[in-house]
Amino acid sequence: MDLGIAGKRALVCASSKGLGRGCAEALAEAGVDLVLNARGAAALEATAQDIRDRYGVKVTAVAADITDAAERARVLEAAGDVDILVTNAGGPPPGLWSDWTRDDFIKALDANMLTPIALMTALMPKMIDKGWGRVVNITSQSVKAPIPQLGLSNAARTGLTGYVAGTARQVAAHGVIVNNMLPGIHATDRADALDGNVARQQNISVEEAKARREQTIPARRYGTAEEFGKMCAFLCSQHAGFIVAQNILVDGGGTNATI
Repeated sequence: MDLGIAGKRALVCASSKGLGRGCAEALAEAGVDLVLNARGAAALEATAQDIRDRYGVKVTAVAADITDAAERARVLEAAGDVDILVTNAGGPPPGLWSDWTRDDFIKALDANMLTPIALMTALMPKMIDKGWGRVVNITSQSVKAPIPQLGLSNAARTGLTGYVAGTARQVAAHGVIVNNMLPGIHATDRADALDGNVARQQNISVEEAKARREQTIPARRYGTAEEFGKMCAFLCSQHAGFIVAQNILVDGGGTNATI
């Protein structure tokens, strides 16, 4: 399927690896020029060069902490006038409700709620002026069904979801389409970290922790960054103009809900 976005320009956050890279590669395959952002300069530039070589699109790499206001400003300056925004940031650490302080919550809100909002606030006005834009926020399946040990993430990402629910409906008439993608467990560094935490808590191997988790997923496997990226690219395409303010689960059926 031709997604109809060749020649567009996208900012993709946390895109040196994992789900962010999956989204960047799928957009590049559709002919979209990219501005990639992540904190680690070496990994980011390696990803950028690989995408240039494989897809022949223009790729600008900006190593920065997108959650820091000054560094975010630098990313936005480099990004300039973009048509597509994919927000993404690593989730807060797991723990227990009794462990978290106000500072922990502020840090989670900064990374997983306020940063995406700041990026949308900065970039959507120009999209509105052009009469076309796409925003995809990578959140979590915990927005639909909370994960007890990820309370910081549950709180911050649900806050972002509430913001998007209202904002997306205000900008849709201007051709700016905003949606959220809710990943379940995927074969990424985040999954490795979570499985490692379970392995230590239960005194089992990481392989056993993964195998047990897979049995809780109807698809009986972890997702891949590639298939996640393909869904992201579709939501950024010309064909997604009537999909507004939705929360798209990409979790292998892991969220046990009717609606």
